[in-house]
This record gives sequence, C-alpha cells and structure tokens, in this order.
Amino acid sequence: MSRTVVCRKYKQELPGLNVPPLPGPKGQDIFENVSAQAWQEWLSHQTMLINEKQLNLMDMTARSYLTEQMERFLSGESVDEAEGYVPPEPE
Repeated sequence: MSRTVVCRKYKQELPGLNVPPLPGPKGQDIFENVSAQAWQEWLSHQTMLINEKQLNLMDMTARSYLTEQMERFLSGESVDEAEGYVPPEPE
C-alpha cells in the first residue's frame, strides 16, 4: 500500500512521494505534506517557467525566484505564468 499525506495544496489525503525530493528540512517538509500529484504538477510548472522565462539556474536570483514560486505553488497560492502561455485543453 502506498503512503498517503494530507496534501498542503489540495487539502485532502492523497498518495505521497516515495522519498524526499530535496535534501534537508525543506525536502522533509515536502515529503510529509505534499502529494506526489502536486509535486509532479510543480515539476511541470517549474519546467515551463525555466523555459519560457529563459532562467539561468546558475544565477542565484533565478533559483531564489523558483524557490519562492515553488512555495507558493505547493501552498495553493497564485503563481507566475509565462506571458502568453495558454494551458492545454483537458481531454
């Protein structure tokens, strides 16, 4: 049986991650409070932000920006979208 967590983003019990996605306390917090679904959605959103905003991950400003966006996304708050981005229609 898979492990479940009460997801901070969706406010319901959902399957959790198998391992912490990041090292340290932040990774442990995500492991204990974020569902696998919300984490996968964040990874997709993060990839879109990196590509569309042409972020350089060697730049600490860009990394701080992504960390802030991750916290907001996983807490269910509004996050930045790429200018002109139109989400795909549900099938």
